Amino acid sequence: MAVSTLRPVALKKEGEDRLIIEWNDGHRSEYLWTHLRVQCPCAGCREEREQPPDPFRILKPGELVPLKPVSISPIGHYAYKIVWSDGHDSGLFTLEHLRRICQCPQCSKQ
Repeated sequence: MAVSTLRPVALKKEGEDRLIIEWNDGHRSEYLWTHLRVQCPCAGCREEREQPPDPFRILKPGELVPLKPVSISPIGHYAYKIVWSDGHDSGLFTLEHLRRICQCPQCSKQ
């Protein structure tokens, strides 16, 4: 099935740390919330990932609390917007990006 014809059939939270997406081709994708946040496709997060880590960075109190999604909203028929507990909401997770970063056992082997 072409990526452009892939569509989510269902999204659901599993436990406190995981998102499950069931696709119209029968695939069941699994994502840890932490993985989704690290893979945020917004320009700011992409730029931050490309920088070397700062060994002297001091964490703010809000950064010590585990991040969780506050809401997930569809954007047209091509993406989802996740609003995080720290207020971050600028990343649009396209369907292609979500499928590419799937963490299910089948995709993890590839």
